[in-house]
Amino acid sequence: MIAVTGMPGSGKSFVAQVLARELKYPIIVMGDIVREETIRRGLELTSINIEMVARELRILRGPSAIADIVVEKAEKLESNGLIVDGVRSLDEIKSLSRLGRICIVAVHSPQILRYRRIIERARKGDTMSIEEFKLRDYSNLELGVGNVIALANYMIVNTSTLEHLEEEAIRVAGEIRDGKYCS
Repeated sequence: MIAVTGMPGSGKSFVAQVLARELKYPIIVMGDIVREETIRRGLELTSINIEMVARELRILRGPSAIADIVVEKAEKLESNGLIVDGVRSLDEIKSLSRLGRICIVAVHSPQILRYRRIIERARKGDTMSIEEFKLRDYSNLELGVGNVIALANYMIVNTSTLEHLEEEAIRVAGEIRDGKYCS
């Protein structure tokens, strides 16, 4: 199991996709689970609604609620590995560890660069104002994403081009395949 973590807009989803392609593992995106639940509740996909639903899930089902849903989905897959995009807390890591060993890959980028990327990608439900973006950062930090980043087996710093990020993700995939830091 490879858990990909990082702050919003850091490039973690791109890294997760490259890892999935290189290692030939399926990918589950934790944010998609929250977005699906937001839609199921009949709410518009806004950053505020998505954050509210994520918090409610954690209040109702516990701090590992979203990871528990990932485990349920993963148990139905027939694969010798899995990429989980968007791990945010040590509770989620503990829940995911029920599936086996975990290798954590963290992606880091400066805040202003991440904000620019969020604005450029304009994904439904993404933050649009810098104030909302900072609140989203604080929410992620309150959940414990910093703790997960601190425990990462790999840290990819994303301050350059997509091509460079892809090269770094391919390098990490090769090291994971070889068992270098994730044994």
